[in-house]
Amino acid sequence: MRIGVGIVAGENEVTFVLVDGAVHLLDGDTDALVDGDDVAKFRGSLRGMGIPFHVEAAAVPADDPDWNADGHPVVPVDRDAIVALVRRARRVLVF
Repeated sequence: MRIGVGIVAGENEVTFVLVDGAVHLLDGDTDALVDGDDVAKFRGSLRGMGIPFHVEAAAVPADDPDWNADGHPVVPVDRDAIVALVRRARRVLVF
């Protein structure tokens, strides 16, 4: 996420796609994640720039009220939509 924030701060259009376990970057408590203490700061920067997260709908935790508690803009997508995003992209970074 830190690299993406740096890229989007320039003149580049960036789409953040979270699949599988990456959806936990929107958890309320991210301290256990790598750079977890900075995740909220990065999410806030992205929200301030109007950048939503495209999130694999099937990976969203169904019964977790702490997930996306900050109300970050989320665009639910399925695998076909993710494939379409990648095909349209000029460059792709995958982590």
